[in-house]
Amino acid sequence: MGAHGAEMHELVEQLYPICRSITGDGVRETLRHVSGHIPLRVHEVPTGTPAFDWTVPREWNIRDATITDSEGRRIVDFRHHTLHVMSYSAPIDERMQLEALRPHLHTLPDQPDQIPYRTSYYNENWGFCLSQRQLDVLDDGEYHVRIESTLADGSLTYGECVIPGAEQAEFLLTCHICHPSLANDNLSGIAVLTWLGRALAARTNRFTYRLLFIPGTIGSLTWLSRNEDVVGRIRHGLTLAGVGDAAALTYKRSRRGTADIDRAVGLLLCDRDRDARIEDFSPYGYDERQFCSPGFDLPVGCLMRSPHNTYPEYHTSADDPSFVQPASLADTFAFLLSLIDLLERNGHYRNMSPKGEPQLGKRGLYPSTGGPTARQEQLAMLWVLNLADGHHTLIDIVERSGMPWNAVASAAERLAATDLLSAVPTSEAQTRPEP
Repeated sequence: MGAHGAEMHELVEQLYPICRSITGDGVRETLRHVSGHIPLRVHEVPTGTPAFDWTVPREWNIRDATITDSEGRRIVDFRHHTLHVMSYSAPIDERMQLEALRPHLHTLPDQPDQIPYRTSYYNENWGFCLSQRQLDVLDDGEYHVRIESTLADGSLTYGECVIPGAEQAEFLLTCHICHPSLANDNLSGIAVLTWLGRALAARTNRFTYRLLFIPGTIGSLTWLSRNEDVVGRIRHGLTLAGVGDAAALTYKRSRRGTADIDRAVGLLLCDRDRDARIEDFSPYGYDERQFCSPGFDLPVGCLMRSPHNTYPEYHTSADDPSFVQPASLADTFAFLLSLIDLLERNGHYRNMSPKGEPQLGKRGLYPSTGGPTARQEQLAMLWVLNLADGHHTLIDIVERSGMPWNAVASAAERLAATDLLSAVPTSEAQTRPEP
């Protein structure tokens, strides 16, 4: 997986200089890079399009922005760092005294060397972001403030990659593409989801996989408002965000709390890494909160490393490509493949010989030698046969039996190769009765 980490990190570095926002050419340029790796359909949704209680805003683009002093020196320069301009700043070309300029200057006094990330999407304004040290050395006097931006009718842009599977049931995977030069909180999710799409497109899958590269909040709301006919097919879902730093993985459960995606992550994550964390759902965070809104209540969780706003680099210029670790990208990618494999193998089965315990020996299923491994294999088959009633999934059986996932899944596959067990199609499966 090391090579994958290096390749994903290279994509992070390529995308880092691009100025992205919730709309505009930076999003389009980012999606062009992604489409060089996976087949991507790019959607343009016009300004003014309703998305439930929201409306697609005007499109924002920026060419340049500077603050220059009385001697013509560039004190703050957008070309030096895309964070220097507050996202969605309205155009301005004025001369003003420092006293008038100060309310439009944003810094991080507790992190004096870093530039903050600030936005003003839905309230027209303008502003610059700079380090506290830059601000501290500004002299009183006149400054020329110039932002060459446009706010005009256009569209919201998002990318979608659908990888058909044997079933119409879908696995939804999303990341946000609306931040400028922020490597972990933005680009790590884009890179991992792109490489995951490549891996899924190269194999045969049970589920249909839908990958969304969307602006935060307004992007997911727009997609949901345009795809309510698809929503009912979503069986599992994940939002990826901040998956490239050095911390252990963190998973935030869906609103349901006990969806298969929540339980599957629980089976894998804590056994894999004792420092990993699982958090309960809250209606604050990334786009999982839109997919988990009560009108949809989709089984969509969020996979992160350090959660948002819990590390000093978050939403600052310190979140640069050096903060993202190739090994962490590779580890996230490997975990996602393991999770997908688990959910692909999970399913409902029906015991075709349910009256009494069937004879395993005559079907070559009874172990010919003893020992702990043989006893575990036999016990796993007995558990599967006992609970394979068309209601219980393999995850149910693992949780009920306390046996390892691989032992139960392997037992089901061996039994299904005989006349004892039959897989139940997802469309016909019923959840287990409540106790």
